[in-house]
Amino acid sequence: MQVLNFIIKNILTQASVVVGLIALLGLVLQKKPIGTVVSGTMKTILGFLVLSAGSSVIQGSLAIFGDLFNKAFGLKGLVASIEGINGQAMTDLGLGSEIAITLAGIFIVNIILARITPFKYIFLTGQALLWESTLCVVFAYFCGLRGLPLIIVGSIVGGAFATLMPAFAQPVMRQITGSDDIALGHFCTFGYMFTALIAKLTGDKSKSTEDVALPKSLEFLQDTYLSVMVVMVPFYLIVAIFAGPKACAEYAGATNYIVFMFLQALQFVTGLYVLMAGVRLLLAELVPAFQGISMKLVPNSKPALDCPVLFPYAPNAVILGFIFTTIGSIIGMFLTPMLGLPMILPGVMSNFFAGGTAGIFANQVGGRRGTIIGCIAHGIFIMILPALLSPMLGQIGFQNMTCTDVDTVVTGFFFMIIKSIAGIF
Repeated sequence: MQVLNFIIKNILTQASVVVGLIALLGLVLQKKPIGTVVSGTMKTILGFLVLSAGSSVIQGSLAIFGDLFNKAFGLKGLVASIEGINGQAMTDLGLGSEIAITLAGIFIVNIILARITPFKYIFLTGQALLWESTLCVVFAYFCGLRGLPLIIVGSIVGGAFATLMPAFAQPVMRQITGSDDIALGHFCTFGYMFTALIAKLTGDKSKSTEDVALPKSLEFLQDTYLSVMVVMVPFYLIVAIFAGPKACAEYAGATNYIVFMFLQALQFVTGLYVLMAGVRLLLAELVPAFQGISMKLVPNSKPALDCPVLFPYAPNAVILGFIFTTIGSIIGMFLTPMLGLPMILPGVMSNFFAGGTAGIFANQVGGRRGTIIGCIAHGIFIMILPALLSPMLGQIGFQNMTCTDVDTVVTGFFFMIIKSIAGIF
Protein backbone atom coordinates (compact mmCIF):
# COMPACT_ATOMS: atom_id res chain seq x y z
CA MET A 1 0.00 0.00 0.00
CA GLN A 2 2.89 2.38 0.77
CA VAL A 3 4.36 1.77 -2.68
CA LEU A 4 0.97 2.42 -4.31
CA ASN A 5 0.50 5.62 -2.31
CA PHE A 6 3.98 6.77 -3.33
CA ILE A 7 3.20 6.12 -7.01
CA ILE A 8 -0.13 7.92 -6.80
CA LYS A 9 1.11 10.96 -4.87
CA ASN A 10 4.46 11.39 -6.60
CA ILE A 11 3.84 10.15 -10.14
CA LEU A 12 0.18 9.93 -11.17
CA THR A 13 -0.65 13.37 -9.75
CA GLN A 14 2.45 14.92 -11.36
CA ALA A 15 1.23 15.50 -14.88
CA SER A 16 4.66 16.39 -16.26
CA VAL A 17 6.10 13.08 -14.98
CA VAL A 18 3.17 11.08 -16.41
CA VAL A 19 3.55 12.72 -19.83
CA GLY A 20 7.31 12.18 -19.71
CA LEU A 21 6.88 8.49 -18.87
CA ILE A 22 4.40 8.13 -21.73
CA ALA A 23 6.96 9.64 -24.11
CA LEU A 24 9.67 7.37 -22.66
CA LEU A 25 7.52 4.29 -23.16
CA GLY A 26 6.63 5.30 -26.72
CA LEU A 27 10.26 5.86 -27.70
CA VAL A 28 11.41 2.60 -26.09
CA LEU A 29 8.67 0.67 -27.90
CA GLN A 30 9.95 2.15 -31.17
CA LYS A 31 13.48 0.94 -30.22
CA LYS A 32 14.95 4.41 -30.60
CA PRO A 33 18.63 5.01 -29.66
CA ILE A 34 19.26 5.82 -25.99
CA GLY A 35 20.19 9.41 -26.84
CA THR A 36 16.89 9.93 -28.65
CA VAL A 37 14.96 8.34 -25.76
CA VAL A 38 16.59 10.60 -23.17
CA SER A 39 16.27 13.70 -25.34
CA GLY A 40 12.64 13.04 -26.28
CA THR A 41 11.63 12.27 -22.69
CA MET A 42 13.33 15.33 -21.21
CA LYS A 43 12.04 17.69 -23.91
CA THR A 44 8.50 16.37 -23.40
CA ILE A 45 8.72 17.04 -19.66
CA LEU A 46 10.29 20.45 -20.34
CA GLY A 47 7.56 21.34 -22.82
CA PHE A 48 4.87 20.41 -20.32
CA LEU A 49 6.57 22.40 -17.53
CA VAL A 50 6.90 25.45 -19.80
CA LEU A 51 3.20 25.11 -20.66
CA SER A 52 2.37 24.81 -16.94
CA ALA A 53 4.54 27.82 -16.09
CA GLY A 54 2.68 29.93 -18.63
CA SER A 55 -0.63 28.65 -17.30
CA SER A 56 0.39 29.53 -13.72
CA VAL A 57 1.29 33.09 -14.75
CA ILE A 58 -2.09 33.47 -16.44
CA GLN A 59 -3.93 32.01 -13.45
CA GLY A 60 -2.13 34.34 -11.03
CA SER A 61 -3.07 37.38 -13.09
CA LEU A 62 -6.66 36.20 -13.55
CA ALA A 63 -7.06 35.46 -9.81
CA ILE A 64 -6.36 39.14 -9.05
CA PHE A 65 -8.61 40.26 -11.90
CA GLY A 66 -11.45 37.97 -10.74
CA ASP A 67 -11.33 39.09 -7.11
CA LEU A 68 -11.29 42.78 -8.03
CA PHE A 69 -14.03 42.20 -10.63
CA ASN A 70 -16.34 40.85 -7.91
CA LYS A 71 -15.44 43.74 -5.57
CA ALA A 72 -15.81 46.34 -8.32
CA PHE A 73 -19.37 45.33 -9.12
CA GLY A 74 -20.44 44.13 -5.66
CA LEU A 75 -21.10 40.56 -6.71
CA LYS A 76 -21.94 38.00 -4.03
CA GLY A 77 -22.79 34.39 -4.57
CA LEU A 78 -21.51 30.85 -4.70
CA VAL A 79 -17.99 30.34 -6.04
CA ALA A 80 -17.66 27.14 -8.06
CA SER A 81 -14.55 25.40 -6.72
CA ILE A 82 -13.88 21.69 -7.06
CA GLU A 83 -10.68 22.28 -5.06
CA GLY A 84 -12.88 23.06 -2.06
CA ILE A 85 -14.88 19.87 -2.58
CA ASN A 86 -11.67 17.88 -2.82
CA GLY A 87 -10.32 19.39 0.40
CA GLN A 88 -13.52 18.78 2.38
CA ALA A 89 -13.87 15.23 1.04
CA MET A 90 -10.35 14.38 2.21
CA THR A 91 -10.58 16.08 5.62
CA ASP A 92 -14.22 15.94 6.79
CA LEU A 93 -15.17 12.64 5.12
CA GLY A 94 -11.73 11.02 5.33
CA LEU A 95 -11.81 9.96 1.68
CA GLY A 96 -8.25 10.93 0.75
CA SER A 97 -7.03 7.34 0.22
CA GLU A 98 -10.12 6.42 -1.78
CA ILE A 99 -9.69 9.46 -4.05
CA ALA A 100 -6.00 8.65 -4.63
CA ILE A 101 -6.56 4.95 -5.36
CA THR A 102 -9.56 5.73 -7.59
CA LEU A 103 -7.36 8.13 -9.55
CA ALA A 104 -5.01 5.24 -10.32
CA GLY A 105 -8.01 3.03 -11.09
CA ILE A 106 -9.41 5.57 -13.57
CA PHE A 107 -6.12 5.64 -15.45
CA ILE A 108 -6.01 1.81 -15.60
CA VAL A 109 -9.64 1.54 -16.75
CA ASN A 110 -8.97 4.19 -19.39
CA ILE A 111 -6.07 2.16 -20.82
CA ILE A 112 -8.12 -1.07 -20.77
CA LEU A 113 -11.06 0.58 -22.53
CA ALA A 114 -8.76 2.17 -25.10
CA ARG A 115 -7.31 -1.28 -25.78
CA ILE A 116 -10.58 -3.23 -26.12
CA THR A 117 -13.01 -0.64 -27.55
CA PRO A 118 -13.02 1.53 -30.70
CA PHE A 119 -12.34 4.60 -28.50
CA LYS A 120 -8.53 4.75 -28.65
CA TYR A 121 -7.89 7.73 -26.38
CA ILE A 122 -5.40 7.89 -23.48
CA PHE A 123 -6.37 10.72 -21.12
CA LEU A 124 -3.16 12.48 -20.01
CA THR A 125 -4.41 15.52 -18.07
CA GLY A 126 -3.59 14.40 -14.53
CA GLN A 127 -5.24 17.26 -12.65
CA ALA A 128 -8.51 16.78 -14.54
CA LEU A 129 -8.43 13.08 -13.60
CA LEU A 130 -7.96 14.07 -9.94
CA TRP A 131 -11.10 16.22 -10.03
CA GLU A 132 -13.05 13.46 -11.79
CA SER A 133 -11.81 10.98 -9.15
CA THR A 134 -13.01 13.35 -6.41
CA LEU A 135 -16.54 13.62 -7.81
CA CYS A 136 -16.77 9.88 -8.46
CA VAL A 137 -15.73 9.05 -4.89
CA VAL A 138 -17.94 11.69 -3.28
CA PHE A 139 -21.09 10.62 -5.13
CA ALA A 140 -20.35 6.90 -4.85
CA TYR A 141 -19.98 7.49 -1.09
CA PHE A 142 -23.34 9.28 -1.07
CA CYS A 143 -24.88 6.31 -2.87
CA GLY A 144 -23.87 4.13 0.09
CA LEU A 145 -20.73 2.51 -1.31
CA ARG A 146 -17.70 2.00 0.92
CA GLY A 147 -14.24 0.49 0.64
CA LEU A 148 -13.39 -1.64 -2.40
CA PRO A 149 -16.85 -1.40 -4.09
CA LEU A 150 -16.61 2.41 -3.91
CA ILE A 151 -13.15 2.39 -5.51
CA ILE A 152 -14.17 -0.09 -8.25
CA VAL A 153 -17.35 1.79 -9.19
CA GLY A 154 -15.56 5.18 -9.08
CA SER A 155 -12.74 3.83 -11.25
CA ILE A 156 -15.11 2.36 -13.84
CA VAL A 157 -17.28 5.49 -14.09
CA GLY A 158 -14.28 7.85 -14.14
CA GLY A 159 -12.41 5.64 -16.63
CA ALA A 160 -15.43 5.59 -18.91
CA PHE A 161 -15.66 9.40 -18.85
CA ALA A 162 -11.90 9.67 -19.50
CA THR A 163 -12.31 7.44 -22.56
CA LEU A 164 -15.61 8.73 -23.96
CA MET A 165 -15.18 12.50 -23.56
CA PRO A 166 -12.19 12.72 -25.94
CA ALA A 167 -14.13 10.54 -28.40
CA PHE A 168 -17.12 12.87 -28.12
CA ALA A 169 -15.03 15.92 -29.05
CA GLN A 170 -12.83 14.26 -31.69
CA PRO A 171 -14.97 15.00 -34.79
CA VAL A 172 -14.52 18.75 -34.19
CA MET A 173 -10.94 18.27 -32.98
CA ARG A 174 -10.01 16.75 -36.35
CA GLN A 175 -11.35 19.83 -38.11
CA ILE A 176 -9.47 22.19 -35.78
CA THR A 177 -6.07 20.48 -35.94
CA GLY A 178 -6.34 19.18 -39.49
CA SER A 179 -5.19 15.74 -38.33
CA ASP A 180 -6.11 12.85 -36.05
CA ASP A 181 -2.86 12.93 -34.03
CA ILE A 182 -4.14 14.37 -30.74
CA ALA A 183 -7.40 14.46 -28.79
CA LEU A 184 -8.79 16.76 -26.11
CA GLY A 185 -8.37 15.68 -22.48
CA HIS A 186 -10.34 18.34 -20.59
CA PHE A 187 -13.53 17.65 -18.65
CA CYS A 188 -15.50 20.53 -20.16
CA THR A 189 -16.41 18.57 -23.29
CA PHE A 190 -20.20 18.82 -22.93
CA GLY A 191 -19.80 22.60 -22.84
CA TYR A 192 -17.60 22.63 -25.94
CA MET A 193 -19.93 20.44 -27.94
CA PHE A 194 -22.98 22.43 -26.80
CA THR A 195 -21.20 25.60 -27.96
CA ALA A 196 -20.33 23.99 -31.29
CA LEU A 197 -23.96 22.99 -31.82
CA ILE A 198 -25.23 26.52 -31.16
CA ALA A 199 -22.48 28.00 -33.35
CA LYS A 200 -23.27 25.64 -36.22
CA LEU A 201 -26.97 26.55 -36.07
CA THR A 202 -26.41 30.30 -35.90
CA GLY A 203 -23.07 31.00 -37.56
CA ASP A 204 -21.26 31.11 -40.88
CA LYS A 205 -18.21 28.85 -41.04
CA SER A 206 -16.71 30.75 -44.00
CA LYS A 207 -16.06 33.90 -41.91
CA SER A 208 -13.40 32.82 -39.43
CA THR A 209 -12.21 34.83 -36.44
CA GLU A 210 -8.69 34.34 -37.80
CA ASP A 211 -9.44 36.06 -41.13
CA VAL A 212 -10.31 39.53 -39.87
CA ALA A 213 -9.15 42.13 -42.44
CA LEU A 214 -7.48 45.11 -40.74
CA PRO A 215 -6.70 48.59 -42.11
CA LYS A 216 -3.00 49.32 -42.62
CA SER A 217 -2.80 51.43 -39.45
CA LEU A 218 -3.96 48.42 -37.40
CA GLU A 219 -1.92 45.69 -39.10
CA PHE A 220 0.18 45.41 -35.94
CA LEU A 221 -2.83 43.60 -34.42
CA GLN A 222 -2.10 40.63 -36.67
CA ASP A 223 0.51 39.79 -34.05
CA THR A 224 -1.38 37.48 -31.70
CA TYR A 225 0.15 38.85 -28.51
CA LEU A 226 -0.37 42.50 -29.40
CA SER A 227 -4.01 41.82 -30.26
CA VAL A 228 -4.48 40.05 -26.91
CA MET A 229 -2.84 43.00 -25.16
CA VAL A 230 -5.17 45.50 -26.85
CA VAL A 231 -8.16 43.54 -25.51
CA MET A 232 -6.88 42.71 -22.01
CA VAL A 233 -5.39 46.08 -20.99
CA PRO A 234 -8.77 47.90 -21.16
CA PHE A 235 -10.41 44.98 -19.31
CA TYR A 236 -7.97 45.27 -16.43
CA LEU A 237 -8.01 49.08 -16.30
CA ILE A 238 -11.83 49.28 -16.26
CA VAL A 239 -11.95 46.81 -13.36
CA ALA A 240 -9.26 48.82 -11.51
CA ILE A 241 -11.19 52.06 -11.94
CA PHE A 242 -14.47 50.55 -10.69
CA ALA A 243 -12.79 48.69 -7.81
CA GLY A 244 -10.90 51.80 -6.72
CA PRO A 245 -7.47 52.28 -5.15
CA LYS A 246 -8.48 50.91 -1.73
CA ALA A 247 -9.57 47.50 -3.07
CA CYS A 248 -6.55 47.30 -5.37
CA ALA A 249 -4.10 48.21 -2.59
CA GLU A 250 -4.30 44.64 -1.23
CA TYR A 251 -2.45 43.50 -4.34
CA ALA A 252 -0.74 46.68 -5.60
CA GLY A 253 0.95 47.69 -2.34
CA ALA A 254 2.88 50.93 -2.85
CA THR A 255 2.47 50.80 -6.65
CA ASN A 256 -0.19 53.03 -8.19
CA TYR A 257 -3.25 50.84 -8.71
CA ILE A 258 -3.71 51.82 -12.38
CA VAL A 259 -0.07 51.08 -13.16
CA PHE A 260 -0.30 47.81 -11.23
CA MET A 261 -3.33 46.60 -13.21
CA PHE A 262 -1.71 47.67 -16.48
CA LEU A 263 1.29 45.50 -15.59
CA GLN A 264 -1.02 42.63 -14.60
CA ALA A 265 -2.60 42.77 -18.07
CA LEU A 266 0.87 42.53 -19.59
CA GLN A 267 1.65 39.70 -17.19
CA PHE A 268 -1.36 37.86 -18.61
CA VAL A 269 0.02 38.29 -22.15
CA THR A 270 3.45 37.13 -20.96
CA GLY A 271 1.89 33.99 -19.53
CA LEU A 272 0.10 33.35 -22.82
CA TYR A 273 3.40 33.70 -24.71
CA VAL A 274 5.13 31.18 -22.42
CA LEU A 275 2.15 28.81 -22.61
CA MET A 276 2.20 28.82 -26.43
CA ALA A 277 5.94 28.10 -26.46
CA GLY A 278 5.36 25.14 -24.14
CA VAL A 279 2.58 23.79 -26.35
CA ARG A 280 4.81 23.86 -29.42
CA LEU A 281 7.68 22.10 -27.61
CA LEU A 282 5.38 19.51 -26.04
CA LEU A 283 3.62 18.53 -29.26
CA ALA A 284 6.86 18.42 -31.25
CA GLU A 285 8.16 15.71 -28.91
CA LEU A 286 5.08 13.91 -27.60
CA VAL A 287 3.21 13.17 -30.83
CA PRO A 288 6.11 11.28 -32.51
CA ALA A 289 6.93 9.47 -29.23
CA PHE A 290 3.30 8.43 -28.77
CA GLN A 291 3.44 6.49 -32.03
CA GLY A 292 5.23 3.71 -30.13
CA ILE A 293 2.29 3.23 -27.78
CA SER A 294 -0.10 3.55 -30.71
CA MET A 295 1.73 0.80 -32.60
CA LYS A 296 2.48 -1.64 -29.75
CA LEU A 297 0.62 -1.17 -26.45
CA VAL A 298 -2.75 0.33 -27.52
CA PRO A 299 -2.88 0.16 -31.33
CA ASN A 300 -4.03 3.37 -33.06
CA SER A 301 -4.33 5.22 -29.73
CA LYS A 302 -4.17 9.00 -29.43
CA PRO A 303 -3.03 11.20 -26.51
CA ALA A 304 -5.84 13.30 -25.00
CA LEU A 305 -4.18 16.54 -23.85
CA ASP A 306 -5.22 19.61 -21.88
CA CYS A 307 -7.08 22.43 -23.64
CA PRO A 308 -4.15 24.92 -24.05
CA VAL A 309 -2.71 22.68 -26.79
CA LEU A 310 -5.48 24.08 -29.03
CA PHE A 311 -4.76 27.78 -28.43
CA PRO A 312 -2.21 28.20 -31.27
CA TYR A 313 -4.77 26.96 -33.82
CA ALA A 314 -7.14 29.95 -33.41
CA PRO A 315 -5.75 32.60 -31.00
CA ASN A 316 -8.36 35.21 -31.94
CA ALA A 317 -11.12 32.72 -31.16
CA VAL A 318 -9.56 32.13 -27.72
CA ILE A 319 -9.89 35.79 -26.77
CA LEU A 320 -13.38 36.15 -28.26
CA GLY A 321 -14.40 32.94 -26.50
CA PHE A 322 -13.16 34.32 -23.19
CA ILE A 323 -14.97 37.66 -23.65
CA PHE A 324 -18.32 36.27 -24.76
CA THR A 325 -18.28 33.33 -22.32
CA THR A 326 -17.76 35.92 -19.58
CA ILE A 327 -20.72 37.94 -20.89
CA GLY A 328 -22.84 34.77 -20.99
CA SER A 329 -21.76 33.75 -17.49
CA ILE A 330 -22.81 37.14 -16.12
CA ILE A 331 -26.22 36.65 -17.77
CA GLY A 332 -26.34 33.14 -16.31
CA MET A 333 -25.40 34.45 -12.87
CA PHE A 334 -28.55 36.60 -12.76
CA LEU A 335 -30.65 33.95 -14.50
CA THR A 336 -30.06 31.13 -11.99
CA PRO A 337 -31.90 32.81 -9.05
CA MET A 338 -34.85 33.39 -11.37
CA LEU A 339 -34.92 29.62 -11.90
CA GLY A 340 -34.94 28.99 -8.15
CA LEU A 341 -31.25 28.01 -8.13
CA PRO A 342 -28.35 29.47 -6.14
CA MET A 343 -26.43 32.36 -7.72
CA ILE A 344 -23.04 31.21 -9.05
CA LEU A 345 -20.28 33.79 -9.46
CA PRO A 346 -18.45 33.68 -12.80
CA GLY A 347 -15.05 32.03 -12.55
CA VAL A 348 -12.59 34.12 -14.54
CA MET A 349 -10.02 31.32 -14.90
CA SER A 350 -12.58 28.79 -16.13
CA ASN A 351 -14.03 31.46 -18.42
CA PHE A 352 -10.61 31.93 -20.00
CA PHE A 353 -9.50 28.30 -20.38
CA ALA A 354 -12.90 26.70 -21.02
CA GLY A 355 -14.32 29.79 -22.73
CA GLY A 356 -11.26 30.15 -24.96
CA THR A 357 -11.47 26.51 -26.00
CA ALA A 358 -15.21 26.84 -26.59
CA GLY A 359 -14.38 29.79 -28.84
CA ILE A 360 -12.08 27.59 -30.94
CA PHE A 361 -14.81 24.94 -31.28
CA ALA A 362 -17.43 27.55 -32.16
CA ASN A 363 -15.24 29.28 -34.73
CA GLN A 364 -14.43 26.00 -36.46
CA VAL A 365 -18.07 25.24 -37.20
CA GLY A 366 -19.70 28.68 -37.08
CA GLY A 367 -17.13 31.38 -37.77
CA ARG A 368 -17.21 34.79 -36.08
CA ARG A 369 -20.99 35.00 -35.59
CA GLY A 370 -21.11 31.45 -34.29
CA THR A 371 -18.30 32.23 -31.84
CA ILE A 372 -20.14 35.23 -30.41
CA ILE A 373 -23.56 33.57 -30.09
CA GLY A 374 -22.21 30.13 -29.16
CA CYS A 375 -19.94 31.45 -26.41
CA ILE A 376 -22.66 33.59 -24.84
CA ALA A 377 -24.75 30.40 -24.73
CA HIS A 378 -21.72 28.57 -23.33
CA GLY A 379 -21.39 31.09 -20.50
CA ILE A 380 -25.04 30.59 -19.52
CA PHE A 381 -24.66 26.80 -19.81
CA ILE A 382 -21.66 26.63 -17.45
CA MET A 383 -23.56 28.68 -14.86
CA ILE A 384 -26.78 26.65 -14.92
CA LEU A 385 -25.25 23.16 -14.71
CA PRO A 386 -23.16 23.83 -11.55
CA ALA A 387 -26.16 25.60 -10.01
CA LEU A 388 -28.28 22.48 -10.62
CA LEU A 389 -25.64 20.32 -8.92
CA SER A 390 -25.29 22.54 -5.85
CA PRO A 391 -28.45 21.29 -4.01
CA MET A 392 -27.33 17.69 -4.59
CA LEU A 393 -23.93 18.44 -3.08
CA GLY A 394 -25.74 20.12 -0.19
CA GLN A 395 -27.51 16.83 0.57
CA ILE A 396 -24.12 15.17 0.99
CA GLY A 397 -22.85 17.93 3.29
CA PHE A 398 -21.01 20.22 0.88
CA GLN A 399 -22.87 23.42 1.70
CA ASN A 400 -22.51 26.40 -0.66
CA MET A 401 -20.22 24.43 -2.96
CA THR A 402 -20.29 23.27 -6.52
CA CYS A 403 -17.77 22.55 -9.28
CA THR A 404 -16.82 24.13 -12.58
CA ASP A 405 -15.92 21.54 -15.22
CA VAL A 406 -19.25 20.48 -16.72
CA ASP A 407 -18.22 16.87 -17.38
CA THR A 408 -17.59 16.40 -13.65
CA VAL A 409 -21.01 17.97 -13.03
CA VAL A 410 -22.53 15.41 -15.42
CA THR A 411 -20.69 12.70 -13.45
CA GLY A 412 -22.56 13.86 -10.35
CA PHE A 413 -25.87 13.80 -12.23
CA PHE A 414 -25.06 10.26 -13.43
CA PHE A 415 -24.58 8.98 -9.87
CA MET A 416 -27.76 10.71 -8.66
CA ILE A 417 -29.78 9.14 -11.49
CA ILE A 418 -28.38 5.70 -10.64
CA LYS A 419 -29.24 6.28 -6.98
CA SER A 420 -32.81 7.24 -7.89
CA ILE A 421 -33.22 4.19 -10.11
CA ALA A 422 -31.82 1.93 -7.38
CA GLY A 423 -34.24 3.54 -4.91
CA ILE A 424 -37.20 2.62 -7.12
CA PHE A 425 -36.29 -1.05 -6.87
